Amino acid sequence: MPAGAACCLFFASVLWLGAGAQGFGQTRFICTSVPVDVDMCASSLPGGGGGGAEELQSAVLQLRETVLQQKETIMNHRETIRELTSKLGRCESQSLPEPGPGGASRKQPGSSKNTMGDLSRAPAAETLSQLGQTLQSLKTRLENLEQFSRINSSGQTNHLKDILQTKIEDLEKQVLSRVNSLEEGKLNPKNESEERSKIESTLTSLHQRISDLEKGQKDSRPTDKFQLTFPLRTNYLYAKVKKSLPEMYAFSVCMWIKSNASPGVGTPFSYAVPGQPNELVLIEWGNNPMEILINDKVAKLPFVINDGKWHHICITWTTRDGVWEAYQDGTQGGHGENLAPYHPIKPQGVLVLGQEQDTLGGGFDATQAFVGELAHFNIWDRKLSPGEIYNLATCSTKAPAGNVIAWAEANIDIYGGATKWTFEACRQLN
Repeated sequence: MPAGAACCLFFASVLWLGAGAQGFGQTRFICTSVPVDVDMCASSLPGGGGGGAEELQSAVLQLRETVLQQKETIMNHRETIRELTSKLGRCESQSLPEPGPGGASRKQPGSSKNTMGDLSRAPAAETLSQLGQTLQSLKTRLENLEQFSRINSSGQTNHLKDILQTKIEDLEKQVLSRVNSLEEGKLNPKNESEERSKIESTLTSLHQRISDLEKGQKDSRPTDKFQLTFPLRTNYLYAKVKKSLPEMYAFSVCMWIKSNASPGVGTPFSYAVPGQPNELVLIEWGNNPMEILINDKVAKLPFVINDGKWHHICITWTTRDGVWEAYQDGTQGGHGENLAPYHPIKPQGVLVLGQEQDTLGGGFDATQAFVGELAHFNIWDRKLSPGEIYNLATCSTKAPAGNVIAWAEANIDIYGGATKWTFEACRQLN
């Protein structure tokens, strides 16, 4: 091949590479007919048509250096793109759906659909941290069993504890495997959901078996001397009252409550009926005050309880004129009327502790979950007097349990790792 032809081919390649490296835009080629005896290299290189060998060699070296620099730039850009794409993929796999305009918001009255956005799935790291805390809680309970359980002659208690310890270790391995899979991007949404369901099912099973072991310790105490603990803001920790509410034209609901959650302690209880998930709900979410909802109608309550201390709260209501009163630690702090007037509380519903229901018995949202401790949850189908409420809050006399819902271990089932612990309300006041 003639030297001039080789030079032209090299120069054309340089021009093509240079054009392709600049922003990765579209490349244009312009074809022009020229006589056969014209030296394209001589006419296109700097210096015109007769620069000599030295000038040609200098131009070739400059162009070669430009090609190397452009190739290096292209490689750097490609590496950066790969890195950013990888990071974006990891962020998208663990990110939360965006909430609606203005941030999180509670369901609006008259709507059975949650408008807060689906925030029930926490980021992977937060979810795994929560599972780790639940595992630690189960371990602590096993340690308590080792200190207080009596070993029978057959050694059955020790055998069960060994089995539970093994199961907890296996569960920790599952969580660790899930961490590794998430980091490597191996879990697709379907597999992740199945893995999460498996872990939650195992947690519930472990809790039940530990509760059976603890039963021997509980037999000697009154059935109402216990508390429920909801340590994490999740959509799977909750308790369900086995009994539904009857039709009520008045009620009083009282409880001991302790929380330092922020913002908002969540939903201590919710009662849903077919077609109306907000039949009776107590909720504090975001920076809003605590509210009582009856048939989606709302009244703001004056409670201030998220200081990490035990407080006794009561709400009374009558359907006539929708009159309500709110008491904290035995003292009335607020009252009002026109709260769902002449609307009786409907029967045949589901009463849940620790979660807000978007559907009958489900549709939990982690952002509305209660975080803290709850005890002596009682419901009456009448309005308690201020004196009765004061006696409940101060342990002045032995107050009767609720005639509709009475606080007793046999009346409550717990799920997802919520725990029961011995609790004596009056000791908190001494």
